[in-house]
Amino acid sequence: MGKNFIFIILLILLSFAGCTQNQTNKEMATKKLSPEEEHVILYKGTERPYSGEYYDFLERGTYICKLCEAPLYESTAKFDAGCGWPSFDDEIPEAVKHKPDADGHRTEILCATCGAHLGHVFEGEGFTSKNTRHCVNSISMVFIPEQNAALTDTAIFAGGCFWGVEYYLQKASGVLSVESGYIGGSVENPTYTEVCSGTTGHYEAVEVTFDPSRISFEELAKLFFEIHDPTQWNRQGPDVGDQYRSAVFYRNEGQKEISEKLINILKERGYKVVTEVKPASAFYKAENYHQDYYDHRSSTPYCHGYTKRF
Repeated sequence: MGKNFIFIILLILLSFAGCTQNQTNKEMATKKLSPEEEHVILYKGTERPYSGEYYDFLERGTYICKLCEAPLYESTAKFDAGCGWPSFDDEIPEAVKHKPDADGHRTEILCATCGAHLGHVFEGEGFTSKNTRHCVNSISMVFIPEQNAALTDTAIFAGGCFWGVEYYLQKASGVLSVESGYIGGSVENPTYTEVCSGTTGHYEAVEVTFDPSRISFEELAKLFFEIHDPTQWNRQGPDVGDQYRSAVFYRNEGQKEISEKLINILKERGYKVVTEVKPASAFYKAENYHQDYYDHRSSTPYCHGYTKRF
């Protein structure tokens, strides 16, 4: 049996595993929802006006997606439009997807990460200076108070095969979890096979959840620049392909400024850094067999290693 034939069979099996896992994740998420939540979040229903938990609600914090827990809105963007539903005049960057509604008149808003139905967006009403109103169902969200939201933070890095990046970052003190996944492409919920084909535009990346009281974003970013070669474009070691591009996907202006500062320091030290700094977009968790890859195999990365640069 030829090597090419074996390789094709392997890709087919990996693709099937990815589809199966995506379906399993959807089923697990659905089981967490009550019938009322399913009616709104999955089947695009609408809760009764003035009945939602967050309509007359003024606490400071962050509103996250009830289905996948991705951050959606900050309380600073919330205002009272008198319409009976929570209203926001802005969203967290890249957190909300806009889509023409099936009624042909309105614009639906969905969680950009998982596609959960949130409500509708309206413009030109003049409620605030931003002239935008996100009319959101309370039942689609969970509120995280400001004091709790500060307990953890997230960062997204791409630096070659996500197996190696995950391996090193998850060993850092203060890192709570690392998930391998895909970001930056044009296809929703891509499979590993699709990403490796080079046609979707995705990066292999990791989403890091960390305790900012134990490790700062800057310390984490420094480590990222020291566990991969930021001067290599479309590759990392022997791995070649545009999914292996080096990038920091920032979630706020602070992360952007720190990333650019560290890149400038490296350039001043003679490194021809090609790492991109881009706003975070939808992050899709990779198939289960990619998570904790080296730990499960009791081996170490072949294309990543530590090099002191700071």
